[in-house]
Amino acid sequence: MQTVSTHRVKEVNENQCHMCMPLGGVIAFKGIEGAMVLVHGSQGCSTYMRLANVEHFHEPVDIASSSLNEKQTILGGEKNLKKALDNVLRVYQPTMLGILTTCLAETMGEDMDRIIRSYRQERPDLNVEIVSVATPSYGGTHSEGFWAATRAVIAHYARPCESHSRINVIIPNISPADIREIKRILGFFNLEYTLIPDFSMTLDRPYGGSYQKIPTGGTSPADISRMPGAPLTIQFGMTCPDALSPGLFLEQQFSVRLVNLPIPIGLDNVDQFIAALSSHTGLPVPGQLALERGWLLDGMADSHKYNAEGRPVIYGEPEMVYALTCTCIENGAEPVVIASGSPHSKLGNLIGPMLTELLEQPVIIEEADFASIEHAAVSAGATIGVGHTGGKFLTERHGIPVTRIGYPIHDRIGGQRIFSAGYAGTLAFLDRFTNTLLEQKYGSYREKTKEEMFNHI
Repeated sequence: MQTVSTHRVKEVNENQCHMCMPLGGVIAFKGIEGAMVLVHGSQGCSTYMRLANVEHFHEPVDIASSSLNEKQTILGGEKNLKKALDNVLRVYQPTMLGILTTCLAETMGEDMDRIIRSYRQERPDLNVEIVSVATPSYGGTHSEGFWAATRAVIAHYARPCESHSRINVIIPNISPADIREIKRILGFFNLEYTLIPDFSMTLDRPYGGSYQKIPTGGTSPADISRMPGAPLTIQFGMTCPDALSPGLFLEQQFSVRLVNLPIPIGLDNVDQFIAALSSHTGLPVPGQLALERGWLLDGMADSHKYNAEGRPVIYGEPEMVYALTCTCIENGAEPVVIASGSPHSKLGNLIGPMLTELLEQPVIIEEADFASIEHAAVSAGATIGVGHTGGKFLTERHGIPVTRIGYPIHDRIGGQRIFSAGYAGTLAFLDRFTNTLLEQKYGSYREKTKEEMFNHI
């Protein structure tokens, strides 16, 4: 297995394969009921994050800013932050406020804990929970920011409590459509659960006719506070760093048993999720899910002969990349490039056992940028890309089509509705993937045939 780490062979990234750490934190905070988020940094940081999320989710995404400038860079940003807190609490009236730091605030050395304590002392009647998370972009990618914010929220609210039957379900950054599918599957087992962060409604809400400053939905803080009493935590976080793992925090601090699983995309990955639920509840696999598994198997048989011609380059957030790699391999499409922008994704160790029987060993790139992905994909003869909008250059420059999935998707509509989880979602992804291959094949085979004929004359 060939492993390439761009941070060891390149000094500068070109069109990096990730977004900034606080942006991931924004998404996580948006999955908490009654929450508003404030970015402690320059105005441009929050503007960038608003734009990135609005273009993906196509919903209003309010993000406040402390608007630091040159003066605060020298003298400190405490005054600006407190003024921003006053304004946010007055205008939005949240029940929870998440504060995310930026590169500027962290480089300045802002003492967030002290500033928040001072702010509370100055306003003794304050009735809002404030959760601060250190998220400088040089500290990680948006994937790490998502996990860091989720862990911080749980650590803030979690308290020792009596044991109960409600399980914990902790998700990575997946589409609202996939969150809803996971909740549907949980419903088949008659389970009570706390799913966090739940942005299935806050970032993909039905048309309501009027603007809501803080949309309804999200994980209830009251439910989060009872997570330490759960019998089980299911976390879809195989690539999550231990230091940022919410499930590991609950296991170490409160002895809540942790079952770490891949995102349930792909036959085997969904099987693992269903098996965990069946084992916990003692219930057999529901008939509807058995039917959906059968339809997926039928679809796999239908498309296998086409997928075997595919040479995918898979890229994006490590957790999604891992699930998609599993899915492609079990459908006969052997990846030639597997890439993530995260510097410590665990992908090499996780994927390694699956690669032993492949005809060709893929290039695995950590801390990837699209210059390295593009070079590796072209060198390996990739025929299809699987990932987010960043891979559009594969199509524009080399004619390699991309099946879009993950975050962010800015050049297509409906990124928040892309459905890939569960047996039904995996079948939907498989159809999209296979049809992308077929469209490329049948859209160009006449030209290739003519070219071959002329070359023989």
